[in-house]
Amino acid sequence: MNRLKHTIAAIVLVALTSCGGGTKDQPANAQGFGEMEKALKNKFGGNAYYTDVKVLYINGIGNAISVTVTQEPNALKMEQWDQSQNSWKQNSEITLEVPEGTKAADFMFQLNDKINLKKLGELAEKSSKQLTVEKGIENPSLDIAYIKFPKNGDISKTEYYVSLKPEHGGTAFTFYYTITGELIKMDY
Repeated sequence: MNRLKHTIAAIVLVALTSCGGGTKDQPANAQGFGEMEKALKNKFGGNAYYTDVKVLYINGIGNAISVTVTQEPNALKMEQWDQSQNSWKQNSEITLEVPEGTKAADFMFQLNDKINLKKLGELAEKSSKQLTVEKGIENPSLDIAYIKFPKNGDISKTEYYVSLKPEHGGTAFTFYYTITGELIKMDY
């Protein structure tokens, strides 16, 4: 009987720790965005190619993720997927056209050491602190954060965008960063 209790307790513990609240409840920081990247890799594989990755925060719903992704870039077919409330839904299929003499993968990125959501989360946290210090806005919340990959495929021109707004609404502040995390500008 005692052994059965320990087995049940272990199963419950594993279930609780593996759920982790899902992506919808993750904070807008490096760790939270790192968990979102793990969810993407679990869904689409570690070698998936993307043209678009966005994280949106919707009040009352939590984080939502939108991606355009493929596992086979040479097929010139991509899929647009959204995740809301930890549930994935495919919205559309996209057929790509690329200039003659180029490969589709040249216009896509993978989530790895060069481009990743953990870095985007770090920049969201940095932007939030900057907004609090410079504008006196306490507890700004994530509006949208995304990776902008250049249409010409030059990975060095990739940018991270973070848009934050006051906790109870108001003007959004957008921060633009280089792939290395250097601030380009802040707009509002």
